[in-house]
Parts: sequence; structure tokens; C-alpha cells
Amino acid sequence: MKLDFKELVSLADRASGKYENLILEGVSKDTRLKSENALYLPIAGERFDGHDFLLNAIQQGCTATIWQEGKDLPEGLPEDFPILYTTDTVKFLQEISKYYLKKINPVVVAVTGSNGKTTTKDMIESVSSANFKTFKTQGNYNNHIGMPLTILAMEENTEVLILEMGMSDYGEISLLSKIAEPDVAVITNIGESHLEQLGSREGIAKAKHEIADGLKQGGLFIIDGDEPLLSHVKGENVLQVGFGDSNTLKLSNLKTDVHGVTFTLEEGTTVYRIPMLGRHNIKNAAYAIAVGHYLNIEENKILEGLESLKVTSMRLEMKSGKKDTLLINDAYNASPTSMIAALETLADLKDYSQKVAVLGDMYELGSNEEEMHRNMAKHVDDTISHVICVGQKGAWIADELKKQKRKDLEVIQCLTKEEAEEPIASLLSKDTAILFKASRGMVLETLVSKFLEKEQESKK
Repeated sequence: MKLDFKELVSLADRASGKYENLILEGVSKDTRLKSENALYLPIAGERFDGHDFLLNAIQQGCTATIWQEGKDLPEGLPEDFPILYTTDTVKFLQEISKYYLKKINPVVVAVTGSNGKTTTKDMIESVSSANFKTFKTQGNYNNHIGMPLTILAMEENTEVLILEMGMSDYGEISLLSKIAEPDVAVITNIGESHLEQLGSREGIAKAKHEIADGLKQGGLFIIDGDEPLLSHVKGENVLQVGFGDSNTLKLSNLKTDVHGVTFTLEEGTTVYRIPMLGRHNIKNAAYAIAVGHYLNIEENKILEGLESLKVTSMRLEMKSGKKDTLLINDAYNASPTSMIAALETLADLKDYSQKVAVLGDMYELGSNEEEMHRNMAKHVDDTISHVICVGQKGAWIADELKKQKRKDLEVIQCLTKEEAEEPIASLLSKDTAILFKASRGMVLETLVSKFLEKEQESKK
């Protein structure tokens, strides 16, 4: 970003210091990082108060600060240092981001969902960047602080801005949507994440639907058309995407191989390919195609964008393992919906005689967590030869699978990742595909790294 300090004075309660010709080139809340010509954002948290670190921020290159009224300024602060005073520094950050967004005026695409929002964001960027200067949410900067920082990080020539919106409770996405005022809003799906806070999938659907609260009049609303909890969402600007017959944009002719998947849109002749696995990722790609059509991007450019896709790691990421084993790293996070999708993806692989699912604990599922873990046993396809369950909650999956007494399935239960290393090592071969899936807290990717080819390890 580039903003004249004087532009922000009208947004503040008051301002002080010498700020003639002061141009700000970013916003920083982390005094551990170099931040030349940045505006410092102090946040008062439970364990520390960012106001205590203003002098550190200045040493890192910050040339102005936001400041909460009533807080004492540090001793040694230059008298003419530029300060914007406010009653709430985070709300002021949000106001600055709204101002900057309107100034740059890109097409805004907002993405939320229980699963797949990051992959969908990556896909939309890959399609959009074929024609437009595009910027997207970096990492997990998708909350009431992260999203405004994302907005302020975009360059002045940005034409399309893709904003991922996360939440853990009601009202959070509504706030983000009203800040962003998207031209296009996408709900990828409704899963089980945050059941502890929201109580039910119906509650999750209600919270996700808040993404429409700030949608511009006449803006495009893209939803998972196969989700019954979204079936009431209708209107001229609503695009339902999915596999069912009632969808506005229906997907068909699915084909999977180790290089990815291909599919078509009903009544269309174009064959789309994405270089990643998963039936659910076909739907994510269709959301990106719909955004491409909204932006009037040529079909050949959309094809090129999808085929050259580079997605955020640990989302059904295919890796070459030791002894030519196919490793599928889907360890970024897990819910019942995404774990079922990952198991379906493993089952769809045709060229492997041995298919191994390494499944770990799923968190934030509320009071029904045991039932939801045990329910995973029903989704282990007959073509899967081994299931290695890791963790205390993963033990419920193992117990339920053992009750099935399937002769064609070997079930191994491990309390720790270290215990799982030996059985996994014994299964490595060119005829084996191994899926790794668990919640973020399990950090299951450390187990994946044990079995990568040395060449890949050295590139990390």
C-alpha cells in the first residue's frame, strides 16, 4: 500500500506530530520484523500490550503509529512522532482497510466454507491472474485483524482481490463481509468445524451465510448446490454448483488418475483438468471457473490457469516417497467431511494394489466427537487395504473398524506418530499409495516427512 498520512487523519479521533509529506507503505503489528515506512498497529492482548513496544517498532522502520486514547506514550518518544489517536486500534485498522479498499476499487471475491476455502482461493487466483493483477489472502490471515491487513498489503494496481474469510462464531463473517463489500461471495461447503461453538451444522450454515451480508447489490453468490442446508438460498444472483441435477452449474464426466482429475460442465464440451486429487476439488475448481466467467476471462485462459495451479501445501498434496511410494499429504486440517472426501480420493486411485489410510485425531467436534470418529469406519472403501489410526481419538476409528472383522483390511492402532513409523515403513513400495489425514494439532506432516525421497527432503 501507499497512503499519505494526512488521508488517515480524518478517520482518527485526533492526530499529533509532524507528518507533512509522510507516505506510509504498510502496516505492521510485529516488532520482530523489519517494516520500513510502516504504520505501527499496537494491539492490547491478554498476555501483552503492543503499546509497550512502540520504540521497538520505530527501530524496525515504522514511521507513525495508531494509539489508543488513554495509554501513556513511552519515554524517549520523539515529540514530533506522527500519531493517530483512537478508542480502539483494531476497529481503526478495519476503517483504514475499508478506506483503502474503496480507493483501489478492485473486484473483490470473498471465500468461506468449512473446508476447501484455501484451495478455492488458490484456484481463483490461478484463473484470475491470467487476465488481471490479482492479490489474495496470504497464509491464514482471514479474521478481523488478518483480513484488513491483507487488504492493506495489496498493491495500488491490484484489479482482483481474493479474500478468505474464517470464523469460529456468529457475527464474525458478517463483520468481514461488511468490511470487504464483495462483488462475488463463495461458500465452498458446510462441514463440522467449530461445532463446539455453534452447536450444529445448521448453526455453521447460518454463520457461513453471513458472507452475503456485505455482498454488493446484484453481486454473484456462489454456493455448494449439493448441500441441503443451503437449499433455501435462491435468487437471480445465486449460482448453485455441484453434481446434483438441480444445480445451475452441474459437474459431470469425472475421471481420476495419479496426475489429477478431469471433468466437464453439463452441456459443455470443454474438458477441464486440475493437477490435484479429490472429487471435492472438482467442485472447488468449478467455483473458480464460475468466477472466471464472471470476470469474462477467455475459456482457454481458464484452462491454463487450472492446469498450472499451485495450491497451498498439505491439501491432498502428492509427494514421491521412498521406494517410489505415492504419499498424499492432506494433513493441514481435518473434519468428518474432509476426512470422508480424502478417503474417497484414496479409493478412486486405480493403479495401486495397496492403499493405506493414516488417520489421526479430529478436534473441535463438540460432544459428539466419539460418534463422528467412529462413523469414519463406514467410509473406508473395500479397496483400502490398511488403516493406521494415530492418537487417542483416532483409536475410536480403529475400534469401529475392528468390529467389522474385514478379512481384506488390516487395522493398526498407534497412540503416537512415533509408533506409526514402523508399520508405515513396512508398507512402502511402488504399488502403494498412503494418505495422511488429521487435524492441525496432530502436525501429521512430520510423519510424512519421514518417508519422503531424500531428494525432496533436501529441497525443503
